[in-house]
Amino acid sequence: MDELLVEKRDRVATLTIDRPQRRNALSRAVVVGLTEQIEALGEDPEVGVIVLTGAGDKTFCAGGDLGDQVGDAGPLGMHHDRGAFVELLRAQRSSKRPLIARVNGHALGGGFGLALGCDIVVAADHATFGMPEIKVGLFPMMIMAVVARNIGRKLATELMLTGDRVPAARAVEYGIANRVVPADELDATVDALADRVAGFSPAILRLGREAFYRTQDMNFDEALYTLHSMLTVNALSEDTAEGVTAFFTGRKPEWKGR
Repeated sequence: MDELLVEKRDRVATLTIDRPQRRNALSRAVVVGLTEQIEALGEDPEVGVIVLTGAGDKTFCAGGDLGDQVGDAGPLGMHHDRGAFVELLRAQRSSKRPLIARVNGHALGGGFGLALGCDIVVAADHATFGMPEIKVGLFPMMIMAVVARNIGRKLATELMLTGDRVPAARAVEYGIANRVVPADELDATVDALADRVAGFSPAILRLGREAFYRTQDMNFDEALYTLHSMLTVNALSEDTAEGVTAFFTGRKPEWKGR
């Protein structure tokens, strides 16, 4: 689709929301497109990492497109249409490839949730993060599930209740971003990070990511027993055997993805 660009470089795929005139807001078409691409790229053996970003240098994503929510389907139809965003957040969580958010500007509302739904967030130093929905009589209902699993409860509730923004300078401190860099270093930082992650075994990255999110909401004992079993699966993989052999023979491993 015209408003979602897909670019592949080596083992890195980049999805760019290309709606700068709408501050890269999430239309239903973009939401569905992102979901489909995350799922499709997860099946592509030539892709090791997926990067999400927005066009331009001002806005990563301004959230839901309010102008896109008026239609002829009626209240129930609109309710079901909004469910597409639920599927996008679920696709992020169950992605078969690691996700990196390249936050090139403001990440607000649904865009904030989209960024937090990624495994790693790298932001330009002029970016801001927040949930301004309360200012127009809305509440950030769907992204609440992602926000609550990424940042502290007190900060999350303050941001939801006030609509205030967090500047990039505080984003790492608050657990919103992994790294904040000058704007002119954003591409180099994201590229280096994506290349590094994409250089590891895709099979083990997938298994480890799955283990992390599967056990996130388990109690301590359940998590330990589940991770115990998944370590056995990990240790029996062909890529683990290859990695260990390569380590002891002093060569670079050749991953098979199995």
